[in-house]
Amino acid sequence: MQLIPAIDLMGGKIVRLTQGAAETAKTYEAQFGTPLQAAQRWQSEGAGKLHIIDLDAAFSIGDNRPVIAEIAKNITLPLQVGGGIRSYEVAESLLQVGVAQVILGSLAFSDPSAITKIQKTFGDDTVIVALDNCNGHIMVDGWQTETPMTVDEALNKYTQLGVHTFLITSIAQDGMLNGPDIQTLTDAVQQSSNTKIIAAGGIGSIADLAALKAINCKGAVIGKALYENRFTLREALTTIGP
Repeated sequence: MQLIPAIDLMGGKIVRLTQGAAETAKTYEAQFGTPLQAAQRWQSEGAGKLHIIDLDAAFSIGDNRPVIAEIAKNITLPLQVGGGIRSYEVAESLLQVGVAQVILGSLAFSDPSAITKIQKTFGDDTVIVALDNCNGHIMVDGWQTETPMTVDEALNKYTQLGVHTFLITSIAQDGMLNGPDIQTLTDAVQQSSNTKIIAAGGIGSIADLAALKAINCKGAVIGKALYENRFTLREALTTIGP
């Protein structure tokens, strides 16, 4: 299982939110420096990939694309980037500056044809569909809008469209550090044996990572636990593996 450190961006700085609420933003500049410095730190500690979310773009209050481009230019790790990618053109611009994969939430649900267009232009593995969920339903528009679609229904629909990787985030658990939504993730892994499920939301300990590995998640995004020093990336890699 791949361990993927998260860099969430707001106003050009690293922040972490609780349950996706903008007003809960906490910055980590004093401890971790600039986003690029944090990315370099995670690379030096053994990360194989980075997860970057542009929260300003997600909330439609701006964007951090220059910061993302700077990281892509100076880091050799593949980047999976999401947040506010609501058109093919935005996805294209990110992939053109060196991002490896775009994470699509709102766009995947508003215009599924964009997935096919991105895959045809940049490759089958360049799209990750985000299944951000609360109370069993997918949430879009920066987690502000509930859709009628469930995680199971979305997995079925987008697998048929040729999507190979899904990022499943439990909004209720996100930033709480009290454990991931094991049941939803287990169901997703069992339903989609030929796809990669990346887990996010609630990871607070190395035991949580072990639980995700045990149910065969292919990746885990680690955010607040690293920034709040619950454990180090090196410790996690040593225990869980790269």
